[in-house]
Amino acid sequence: MPAAVGIVFLLSPLMQQPLAAQDTVKVPRRSVERTRRVVPTTTPSSDLATGHSARKALLLSIVPGGGQIYNRQAWKIPVIYGAFAGVGYMVHYNYTRMSMFHDEYLYRKNHDGATQLEGYEGYSTNNIYSLYNSYNRSFQLMAILAVGVYALNLIDAYVFGHLFDFQIDNNLALSLQPSLLPLPDTWHPALALSFTF
Repeated sequence: MPAAVGIVFLLSPLMQQPLAAQDTVKVPRRSVERTRRVVPTTTPSSDLATGHSARKALLLSIVPGGGQIYNRQAWKIPVIYGAFAGVGYMVHYNYTRMSMFHDEYLYRKNHDGATQLEGYEGYSTNNIYSLYNSYNRSFQLMAILAVGVYALNLIDAYVFGHLFDFQIDNNLALSLQPSLLPLPDTWHPALALSFTF
């Protein structure tokens, strides 16, 4: 039964189209002419998918924002580049501070505690090393976060590439409303989640 429904479903666009041509074929065994229906090889563009490809969106998203443009969601581009700018700034800031404290630590170790940085003369060598470690961890975290932002860009383009042709009916709704829950002696506040379709 499911196979029959599937076949009917697949053939239904073909059954709705008018015949493009008819051929007359003579069968050699009989002298009776038979007609054969020719299925049109092209269908109108309304029956075809838009040709939108999630894979193409993913490949275009190698350049951040390319997949979002392909998915016609250009409003996401400032968000993506803003995230890259913020994370990029933090990577640069933490790297420069980490390098500065690393150089100061090595200078103090090699020059018997002499200082090189102004303003940090009161800090011990161990404190400078702690600052170096702190900025090193922050730098590594921001580098991982930058990779995460890039991966989120790719995932967003790929998922919305799949959902590009997805139609949502106007009758489909999900709402969250405050409500009161009656209990034996009192009423308690609650949240009501309603799903209509």
